[in-house]
Amino acid sequence: MKAAVWHGAKDIRIEEKEAPAPRSKDVKVRVAWTGICGSDLHEYLDGPMTIPGENPDPLTGETAPLTMGHEFSGVVEETGENVSGFSTGDRVVINPLITYGNKGPAYDIYDGFNFVGLGQDGGFADYVVLDEKHLYSLPDHLSLEQGALVEPSAVAVQAAKEGKLQEGQTVGIYGAGPIGLLTVAAAKAFGASSIVVLDLSEPRLEKAKEMGATHVINSGEQKPEEAVKEIVPDGFDVTFEVAGVEPTLNQAIRTTTPRGMVVIVSLITHPVAITPMDLTSSGVMITSSAAYEPEVYQKTIDLIASGTMEVKEAVTRHIALNDIVEQGFEALAGDKSEVKILVELSGES
Repeated sequence: MKAAVWHGAKDIRIEEKEAPAPRSKDVKVRVAWTGICGSDLHEYLDGPMTIPGENPDPLTGETAPLTMGHEFSGVVEETGENVSGFSTGDRVVINPLITYGNKGPAYDIYDGFNFVGLGQDGGFADYVVLDEKHLYSLPDHLSLEQGALVEPSAVAVQAAKEGKLQEGQTVGIYGAGPIGLLTVAAAKAFGASSIVVLDLSEPRLEKAKEMGATHVINSGEQKPEEAVKEIVPDGFDVTFEVAGVEPTLNQAIRTTTPRGMVVIVSLITHPVAITPMDLTSSGVMITSSAAYEPEVYQKTIDLIASGTMEVKEAVTRHIALNDIVEQGFEALAGDKSEVKILVELSGES
């Protein structure tokens, strides 16, 4: 089988590998579609970060090189003898979160913390073998292409939950990348009364409007704090920081209403400075979110299946596995009009 294998920063190779065989509780999945995530891009540009480089991952025991890809869907090809929940031919999506599994759902998502496709072989391949606990059934009327969007959408739904977003509240979203745009869809599904998106890219802001944003602000053309005040004079009830840079984090804090909530969803991998008095003088609270509880993962599937959460518009390109470096990672690194790129494996619907 073909697989996109990470060997180091700027070194992803398309290789021929032996197709894996399932063990007793494993399921072999024929991968249909896999999305390129922002964390994948970080690993491509600057890794290893989550990928275990020289030392084995404590959860999986694996080290690089390994097959990337954690946003994927597919069809069950084969099951181990002790698999009870899935059968050959079932259409599935994958919850790639890897934890120790020793705590309750609310805390388990932070107990260990790695992902299929980052800590062990993942979905940029024709086939992948996983413990059946990672699989969720895909409703018949949803396409496998939509299934590949469940994982990043679950990040957004969990972020909305962490922000305690309620129907009728106002929402600000700093950053219109893939997760920022899916946060628009989540906020809309949760019943936000207004959704304001700030970014520097006009194509991404246009995409934000397609996803359900009520207002967009180009932060390169307007002063964010002044522009927000014209739309939401008292500030946002819930603000999502999805850009991952110091200026937007501070803008998020200063444009949130007193006692409102800022949710950091971005991967900020370096120290940043804030002014604590911006919090002390306003009562604004800060929380963060990166993974998702199992019930949130299922809720995300249900929201997409019911049409409450529209996610298809986030996709800007479909590419072949052979083109994953130039048309995938390099395109995302250099072209801000790109948002969610899906890699076609079997391409099944």
